[in-house]
Amino acid sequence: MSLTLSTQLYAEPSTIQYIHNNFEVSDCIIVSPDAGGAKRAASIADRLGIDFALFHKERKKANEVSRMVLVGNVTGKVAILVDDMADTCGTLILAAKHLSEAGAARIVGIVTHGILSGNALQAITESSLEKLVVTNTIPQHQNAASCDKIEVIDIGIVLGEVIRRSHYGESISMLFTEVPF
Repeated sequence: MSLTLSTQLYAEPSTIQYIHNNFEVSDCIIVSPDAGGAKRAASIADRLGIDFALFHKERKKANEVSRMVLVGNVTGKVAILVDDMADTCGTLILAAKHLSEAGAARIVGIVTHGILSGNALQAITESSLEKLVVTNTIPQHQNAASCDKIEVIDIGIVLGEVIRRSHYGESISMLFTEVPF
């Protein structure tokens, strides 16, 4: 199973359920921190019936962002940054800073794979992110204990259902749109 397929299978329904359970959905806007995640953000926003925004990154050279331009209006909204993974969190934190400057009421990050290497936890703590929600595709016990802003979504039930359905020859396609609770 490819990373994109597994990310969609495990994370999108769980992300949508998390947003429904923790926010007034009509107050939210889904934000992609880069153009590469626009399809993901649009899919989540469409399923929630809300708007999405994205950042366009301009680079002077490889791996060096010179400017981020927000496309969309986040004023007074709960801006939910969604991404497939967060390693050093540089892009997420820069995006959060720009969202704060653009008038977002609250800023939350939701990522599927929280690698969180280097100074990521310190950067998250010092950032304008209210919290960073990650799935447990990578163990997060130490990260959550070290940073009050880390919250974990358990995808174990989804993985268990994939195994069960595969074992019994059942379709897993419904798991792309629903959490099996």
